[in-house]
Amino acid sequence: MNWAVLIQNVLVMVHLRQILCYGSVRISVPEEQEAGVWVGSIGSTSPPPYQLLTQVYLRVDQGTGDVYTTDHRMDREVLCPDQPQAGECIVPHDAIVGPEAELVKFMVVVEDINDHTPHFDNTEIHLSVSEDVAVGTSFLLDDRAEDRDIGRNGQLQYHLEGAGGFFSVTVEEEEEAAILFLVVRQGLDREKQDLHEMTLVATDCSFTPLSATATLFIKVTDVNDNCPKFTLDSPQKVVITVDTPRDTAVARVRATDLDLGPNAAITYSLSPKISERARELFSLDSHTGLISLRGDLRDRHSDSVSVSDRGEEVVLKVLASGPHCPPADTQVTVSLLPAPYQENGIKIRFIAEHQNQTIVLQENQPPTVLALLELPGNTSSVRGSSSLSIEGEVPFSLSLQNGKYLLSTSKPLDYEMKSEYHVSVVMRGGVGETAAQGFPRRVIRVRVVDVNDNAPQFLQSHYLIDIEENNPAGAFLLKVRAQDADSSQNGQVTYKLGRPSHTAAVAAAAIFRIDQNTGQLTVSVPLDREQQDVHRLTVVARDNGVPPLESSATVTITVLDQNDNAPVFLTPHFIFFIPENIPPLAQVGKVGVSDLDAGLNGEVEVRVVNSSVGPFVIDNAQGMLRCMADVDREKQDRYELDLLATDNGRPSPLTSVARVTVFIEDVNDNQPQVILPSSNLSCLTISTGTTTGTMVTKIYAIDKDSGLNSEITYTIAAREPPGTYPSSHQHGDSSSSPFQLGARSGNVTLAQRLMGKDLGMHHLFIVVTDGGKPVPLHTTIWVNLLVNDTLEPCHLDIMPRSLPYRPAQTPPETPSEMPVCDRHAQLILLLGLGMMVASLCLFLVTVVLYMKQRKRSRGERQQRRQVKENQIPLRIQERYSSGEAL
Repeated sequence: MNWAVLIQNVLVMVHLRQILCYGSVRISVPEEQEAGVWVGSIGSTSPPPYQLLTQVYLRVDQGTGDVYTTDHRMDREVLCPDQPQAGECIVPHDAIVGPEAELVKFMVVVEDINDHTPHFDNTEIHLSVSEDVAVGTSFLLDDRAEDRDIGRNGQLQYHLEGAGGFFSVTVEEEEEAAILFLVVRQGLDREKQDLHEMTLVATDCSFTPLSATATLFIKVTDVNDNCPKFTLDSPQKVVITVDTPRDTAVARVRATDLDLGPNAAITYSLSPKISERARELFSLDSHTGLISLRGDLRDRHSDSVSVSDRGEEVVLKVLASGPHCPPADTQVTVSLLPAPYQENGIKIRFIAEHQNQTIVLQENQPPTVLALLELPGNTSSVRGSSSLSIEGEVPFSLSLQNGKYLLSTSKPLDYEMKSEYHVSVVMRGGVGETAAQGFPRRVIRVRVVDVNDNAPQFLQSHYLIDIEENNPAGAFLLKVRAQDADSSQNGQVTYKLGRPSHTAAVAAAAIFRIDQNTGQLTVSVPLDREQQDVHRLTVVARDNGVPPLESSATVTITVLDQNDNAPVFLTPHFIFFIPENIPPLAQVGKVGVSDLDAGLNGEVEVRVVNSSVGPFVIDNAQGMLRCMADVDREKQDRYELDLLATDNGRPSPLTSVARVTVFIEDVNDNQPQVILPSSNLSCLTISTGTTTGTMVTKIYAIDKDSGLNSEITYTIAAREPPGTYPSSHQHGDSSSSPFQLGARSGNVTLAQRLMGKDLGMHHLFIVVTDGGKPVPLHTTIWVNLLVNDTLEPCHLDIMPRSLPYRPAQTPPETPSEMPVCDRHAQLILLLGLGMMVASLCLFLVTVVLYMKQRKRSRGERQQRRQVKENQIPLRIQERYSSGEAL
C-alpha cells in the first residue's frame, strides 16, 4: 500500500472539507464602518473557540464566532485599487476554529458606499463653436468627471445649468467608458452673444447623490453673415466756399460691419454713376471714407475747377463694399458758394473740421487752431486801425499773426460740461464806426463732439440682499443702476455678470442672471443654504463707446435658512457593548446626530422612545447614551432601543429615527453551582470488584456566566483515605486514594485496582472553579465513596472535618479590584458610621446596661461555641486558582 498517496488523499479530503465548510462563508461588510459593528458569523460550521490570524479590520468573538469591525476602517478603494467597476472586492481571511485548531479560510466582501464625490480634472472647459453651426450638431467633450466608487455610486449623469436653452449634454455608453457630447439646441449668433458661460454638473446615481461642477465656456466664432451698413446720419449735406483750401476734408462717411476681422473689412468707393465734375473736384479715401477737396476753387483760369457766380451743387454717391456682400450706398451733397462767406466785414476761413458754418471739435483736445479771421479792407493802414476781440468768458482766444487773427481753444473742451459754444468776435476801432453805432461782430458756432471719456458709475458700490432658500426659479433679487455722463452710444450702458475668479464663484455665477438692458438681477434655480449660504457676484456696467469703458459693483446675496433638513443619525443602527457591572450614569456610547439647518432649525433633541425596555436615557448635552441602573446579563443579555431625533424648526419640526442595540457583556459575578452530588453528605458504595478505568460517579456543576467565565474545571483539593477519619487528612496525595478526577468532564474514575487496604470510606474534597478573568470564582463539594465487598447502601451523618483550605496563587483583594457595588457599599457604610457618632452618648448608656447582662449571658455563649465546634463549615478565605491542590 502506498502510504504517501494515502496521506495525500487524506490531506486533499481535509482541504476539501474546509473549502466546503468555509468556502461558502461570505461576510459582506460595507466600507467605512465604525468599530464594533456586527458583520456576520463563522460559528455555524464548527464549535468554539474561534480566532482570526489577522485582526486589522475585523475581530471575532472566541465563544460565539460573531465577527465585528475594529478601529481600522475598511476602504474599498484602498483594499482593491485595481478592481473593475463591476467586480467585487474580496479580502480572504484565515481563522483557527474548533478544539483541534483547524486553519480555515472565509471570504470578506467589502461593499462600496458612496464616499467619493465626482471630480473634474479641469474646473474650466473651453470650446469654440462656429455661429453657423446647424441645430443638433454634437461636439465631443473630453473633460469627463471621474468617480472612484463602483456600481450606482460610480455611475455618473450630466446636465447643464445656465445654458439658456442653447446647449445640452448627452452621454453615450461604450464598452470601456461613457462618451460625453455637447449638443447645439438653438441657432447661434455671435453678434448677439459671442460667449456662452454655463455649468456642467456631474451627479452620481447613488440614493444619496454627490455632484461636482465645472464651468463650460463656449466661444462663438465669426462667419461672414453681415454686410456693411451706413450709419444713421447718412446722407449728408455740406457747404463750402470757393476760398476753401486745397486738400481740405469736406466730409466723412462711416459704414459698419458687425462681423470680425477680415469679415468686417470695408472698402469705400465713388459710384461710377457720379458726374465727371464731381470726380474732378473731390477724392475719396477707400479705407477711411474721408472726402477731400481735390483742386483750388479760386483758380478761375482753370476751366475744370471754376465755379459760377451763382454757385453750384455737387452730388456724390459713395459705396461701401465688404467680402461677398452687395455694396451699401449713401449720398453726400456738397454746396459750393461763389464767394467767401462774410458777415459784418469780418472774413472767416475755417481751419478745423466744420459743417454748415459750424466748427466741429472733439472734446479733450489740446489747444487747437479753429479758424483764420481777417479784417475788411485792402490796406494795412485800415487793418492797423481796427482789432478783433472775444466777448465773454469762453475757453477761446485770438492771436494776431501777420495782420490776421487765429481763433484757438484756450483749454481742452469738455462735452459733459457744455456741448456747444457761440463765440462772439467783435471788431473795434474801424473807420466811421462809433460806439453809438455799435461794433461789427461775428458769432462763430463751435459744436463739441462727445468722446467716450467717462466710464459708467454705479449708484452704490456694494449691494446687499437677503433671500430665503428654496425660492422659486426666476425670483427677482434687485435692480442695479449705473449712469454714464457721455452721450449717444457712449452713454448707453449694458450690464453683465463679471467673470468669477474661483470655483465657488463660477457655480454662483451660473445660477444668477442679469438683464443686460435693465440691470435686473434674478436667480434661475432654487437656492440651498446648506450647500452655500453666501453668494458674492460682480456686476459689470459697460458703455457702447469705442473703446468701451466699464466699472463694477459687488452684490452679496445671503441665503436665509428654512427648516428643510431633518436630523440625520450617523448610522441607522447603533451597536454598543457594556459590561454588566457598569455603574449608574455611566456612558454607554455616543449617539451622533446632525442637522444641516442653522439656528433653531438645526438644534436637535434625542430621546429614547421605548424607555420602558431598559434603564437607558439620552444625555443631549453631550450626545451620549447613559445607563441609569444596574443590568444583569444573566437576566437579559441585550436591549433594543428606539431613538427619536426632533429639531426645533418652525412652523413644524422634522424628525428621524434610529435603532440602538446594547449588548451586555458578561463579567465573572456568578460562582459555579454543583448539581451532582446534591450535598456534602451524599455517599456511594463501590464494590471491590470494580474494574480499573470504570467511572464510578460524576460531578456536575453549572455557571450562569458565559464564555470563559462559565468554563468549569474540577480539581481534587484534598483526599481522606480510609482508617484515618476523622483524625488526619492527606491532601493531594494520589497514593492515598485509588480514585482520579477528570478536570473537564468531572468524571470520577477508578485509577487502580481496589485492594484490601482500600476498604472503607474515601472522602474527596473537590474544588469547582470557573475560567473567569482576572480572578476566577469557585465552590467546593465533598464526594464520599465507600469501598466495600458488598453493595449495601452507604449512609453518612457527619461531614468530614473542615480543611484549612487556601487556594494557591490567588492575589489578595485590593480596593481597586473590588466590585463597584462593594465600593458603593463602603461609601454608604462610612456615611452610616458618621451618623452613628452623633448617637455616641446613647450608645454609652447601652454599654452600661450590656455589662450588667454579661455574666448572665456567659453561660449561653459557652454552649453556642460548643455547638459550632461540632459542625464542619468550609470557609474559603481567598479565591482559589485552578490547577493546584493543597
